[in-house]
Amino acid sequence: MTPYLGTAPNLLSVETLTIGQLAGEAGVNIETIRYYERRGLLREPPRTEAGYRQYSATDLWRLQFVARAKELGFTLAEITTLLGPDGGGSADDVVLMARNKRSELEHRQKALADTRSRLERLIGVCGDPGSEDCVALRVTSQ
Repeated sequence: MTPYLGTAPNLLSVETLTIGQLAGEAGVNIETIRYYERRGLLREPPRTEAGYRQYSATDLWRLQFVARAKELGFTLAEITTLLGPDGGGSADDVVLMARNKRSELEHRQKALADTRSRLERLIGVCGDPGSEDCVALRVTSQ
């Protein structure tokens, strides 16, 4: 399944979630949520009188957005930019960053293909499996 960034949910009826429920729904560790709060990827949630954090469907969506963006290779700093300062980055920014990420991926794919080709040549130079003689390892006298 190909990850996508998605859109924010309709929040007409919102139930509150505890940090444990949010972590369970998003499939992340509680410490990950706290870390994302410190990094500004998630807002500091309101708390009950007893001090329990209260998360909303928007928080769940943001957490899932971060996970999908990470799957696409975006760093947390890039994801912060994707989300924008008020939590809703522009479509133009998303497209530009996605194109840049695709370009980086294409460059890495070419580098990997070049490395594979060199390894194939090395395998060919070393001869048959089980052979104790590998031309690449011979020391030549000068």
